[in-house]
Amino acid sequence: MSKPIRVVFLTFYFEAWDAFDAIYKQMKADDRFDPIVISIPRKLTGYEKFQDEELVSSYLDSIHIEHERFKFKKSKDGLARLRELSPDYIFLNYPWQRNYKKKYQIEKLIEFTKVCYVPYFSTSLVNEPGVQGVALHQYTQVTHELAHLVFLQDADTKAAFDANGRADHAFLTGTPKIDALLEAKDKVSPVWSIDRTLPDGSKPLRVIWAPHHSYGVSWLNFGHFTKQRKPMLDYAKSHPEIDVVLRPHPFLFGTLTGRDLMTAEDLKSWRAAWDALPNTFTDIDGPFTSLALASDALITDGVSFIAEYPLATKKPAIFWEKPGHWEFSNLGDIAEQSSVVVSSMAEVEDVLDLVKNDSLPNRQAEIDALVKAVRPSKKSAANSIVDLVIKDYQGSSK
Repeated sequence: MSKPIRVVFLTFYFEAWDAFDAIYKQMKADDRFDPIVISIPRKLTGYEKFQDEELVSSYLDSIHIEHERFKFKKSKDGLARLRELSPDYIFLNYPWQRNYKKKYQIEKLIEFTKVCYVPYFSTSLVNEPGVQGVALHQYTQVTHELAHLVFLQDADTKAAFDANGRADHAFLTGTPKIDALLEAKDKVSPVWSIDRTLPDGSKPLRVIWAPHHSYGVSWLNFGHFTKQRKPMLDYAKSHPEIDVVLRPHPFLFGTLTGRDLMTAEDLKSWRAAWDALPNTFTDIDGPFTSLALASDALITDGVSFIAEYPLATKKPAIFWEKPGHWEFSNLGDIAEQSSVVVSSMAEVEDVLDLVKNDSLPNRQAEIDALVKAVRPSKKSAANSIVDLVIKDYQGSSK
């Protein structure tokens, strides 16, 4: 090659940096590549303006990822800087265009470079109502249709891309996110957010509570934080021998206020009561795998964590199911079978008693089936993706 392949990782969804991490690090260590990470602002549900660039940057600093900060007030200035960098490829890990400033949307990017998309999520677990097979939002968004290379986790989604005229641009590679989860026990140090010892010198039971942001039938309908928040607060107050770390979906708080599920005052009051307890903590942006590996159990109402937690820890998630949620896909059924399913706070308490006594139901066979279902190749996803980028670059430069 006459010059290194310049690849820009354009990111605001730092919560899913692990979809990029292994790709970036492999390129960083390869003289054939010149990778550059750029942090940009975002506008999530409930936000009145684009923000969070400093949060993205802070996270990247915390994991020692060199990056350039796009603090431009106008995205046209950021776009001009991107053109100046003249990347051969831009990688995205988030498909919904409404959350990007206008000049960072894919229609603008493809005017001067090739866009690659790596899904931010680990697995596609849910079917769309009235749709047979893969949900439309997994393969028919503008990002899916304009990206030059799309890297996919499962064969069903690959077939959907193929049927939608994207066969030459979509590749079944697996995802670095899954690889990172499966390798976490050997590579990641456990980190718990609360430093406490009980009066008898023992450590508290460590529980993660991870509520989802979807609240209604129009979108997934897994989340029921509004009904969980009081009993979970009461449980934490009455069980000082248990640590509970709240790990909200990044969109949760904004959705609660932006969709009028809670007033800003009510949410602030609840969070103040929660955070005031000595045995609770709210973890907004810490590495999930470190937290998961330090925990004894995870309670979640969905969606991805019912797969990600057992993949990382080899322990079942406690799935607090909401009636009427969108149906699981075949892969979602496998993930659910690896979980311990509950439907009420009373059942949550019963299962946590089992965790205390080290008698949680064994789901090893189901977790093994989940691992087999989510990893299409023994070759790492990052290796496959890097090889495909090199092949594409060499083909286009002939």
